[in-house]
Amino acid sequence: QVQLVESGGGLVQAGGSLRLSCATTGDTCRYYAMAWFRQAPGKEREFVARISRSGSTTDYSDSVKGRFTISRDKANNTVNLQMNSLKPEDTAVYYCAAVWSLIGGTGVSAYNYWGQGTQVTVSS
Repeated sequence: QVQLVESGGGLVQAGGSLRLSCATTGDTCRYYAMAWFRQAPGKEREFVARISRSGSTTDYSDSVKGRFTISRDKANNTVNLQMNSLKPEDTAVYYCAAVWSLIGGTGVSAYNYWGQGTQVTVSS
């Protein structure tokens, strides 16, 4: 079983950057496919990015493609989300998710481990 803890959220101006990290404890994240989701107030949780167990495959939602990059840091047992050119519509609580699989899907139900979330606020 794996526990997930997100960090790196905060307040940033539009056009700025943030780097989110998802630290794993209990079990190493190398056995899990990982993903980032986000949830804005009054909206459903939505897929942002995913990465395969090996790290060789990544996928992004259309809204963040070209601006966000998901990556694995196997030495530190973390999964990171580099967010550049941030927009006010990126404001949300960002969640790290994991599933014991080669790669997870893009739906919330595809993952069975979740972190507590980290707030990202982008001001205009």
